Amino acid sequence: MTIGNGNDPPGCPLSEMDSGHLEHTERDHPDYLSCAVSFLGFACYFSCRKFYQYKAIQVSDTPPEQRTANRLPEAGAGNGLGRRKPVVQGRRTFEPLSMLGLFVRFLKPVTWIPVIWSFLCGAVASGSFGWRDIAGSKFLLAVLLTGPLATGTCQMLNDYFDRDLDEINEPSRPIPGGAISLRGATLLIAIWSVLSVIAGYLIHPLIGLYVVVGIINAHLYSANPIKLKKRLWAGNIIVSVSYLIIPWVAGEIAYRPEFSLHSLTPSLIAAGFYTLASTGTMTINDFKSIEGDRQVGINTLPAVFGERKAALIASGLINLGQLLAAGYMLLLGLPAYALAVGGLVVPQFLLQFGLVRSPRTMDVRYNAIAQNFLVAGMLICAFAIRSLNP
Repeated sequence: MTIGNGNDPPGCPLSEMDSGHLEHTERDHPDYLSCAVSFLGFACYFSCRKFYQYKAIQVSDTPPEQRTANRLPEAGAGNGLGRRKPVVQGRRTFEPLSMLGLFVRFLKPVTWIPVIWSFLCGAVASGSFGWRDIAGSKFLLAVLLTGPLATGTCQMLNDYFDRDLDEINEPSRPIPGGAISLRGATLLIAIWSVLSVIAGYLIHPLIGLYVVVGIINAHLYSANPIKLKKRLWAGNIIVSVSYLIIPWVAGEIAYRPEFSLHSLTPSLIAAGFYTLASTGTMTINDFKSIEGDRQVGINTLPAVFGERKAALIASGLINLGQLLAAGYMLLLGLPAYALAVGGLVVPQFLLQFGLVRSPRTMDVRYNAIAQNFLVAGMLICAFAIRSLNP
């Protein structure tokens, strides 16, 4: 889940651990992991059922025009940012989604892919992950963890704490739109948090700790009074760490028979450079909510510097992070990998001209195309690291 910030908690335990106590092999309880996957699947289904029982749309007597007036006051109006205003959940005018469709929308599946990909890169970098492992119980459990469980938990937390902001930017989201009650959201978050920690622990106890760190990061990102998302760089950095460094290192830990801080250093450095690049990518995601962010005082780069300057800064970060990763591959004595990673920056650079000209209209198109080259570079770096440990 997030989910990211708090670099120290995930990294600190590694420097203090004896690699002799951290052996983890493919033979460890394969049947146990299969049972765990089945159990977590049943638990997910059960929580959906419980959620459906509690999902009652609250019908308000307040007319729609008055509900609009109840939104969060604009920035600078007293202490509005420090107070949580209740979201009035009214009668929907469109055809409601099915229970499953509504639940899946709440979990935001599109956000699972980067985290699953980062875990895969870490697994590849371990040198012990092959095609046969894709259908293994450990990897299936990891996909369940990094996708719907941990990342889904962080997305639900973000929706819960951002329900007032979503009233402005995305009023059709499940909570501000009235499709999910606050009680139902709280129940789901609690169940999903527990299931996420259990799944992480079953893969490796240290990964269970990382899941806890990711959930804490999600609170730091979205919840008052800290709410890092309104503090310029801090929000994007913590999300990038949770989406990249934590799952990447978790993937390597899951499949390395033995590991230490020294053996994980190449992955930490490569993931760190791509975290820098992803900080720029997170900025591009902020263009769609610039008006609402300005109204409630959330200091994203587009809200503070304007669209054009923010697009230039984001593009610079995206390119810099990947070029540093290419330079690191060269430093490791892997020129072919360095050339491949550097070459993938070129099409992204060309796409950035259109992004800078019109950030608001080109942001979705840019991410849809350019992200493919960025994540390909991540996997190339993972194979490069793997080649160091034949």
